Amino acid sequence: MIVEVNQEDCMGCESCPAFCPEVFRMTNDGLAEVYTTPVPSECEEAAREAVQGCPAHCISIEE
Repeated sequence: MIVEVNQEDCMGCESCPAFCPEVFRMTNDGLAEVYTTPVPSECEEAAREAVQGCPAHCISIEE
């Protein structure tokens, strides 16, 4: 599973690293980024929760 953050749409709410800090982090610019790809199998459920919990809907999943 691969996840991507569209930083142009990211509002910097920090919800994705709260759901899945093993995959997402915030940049110095205050935007989310993916730093672990592909998503480890043990983190897939948390990554999906991050996608669903994103208020900006800027995270996409590729299976």
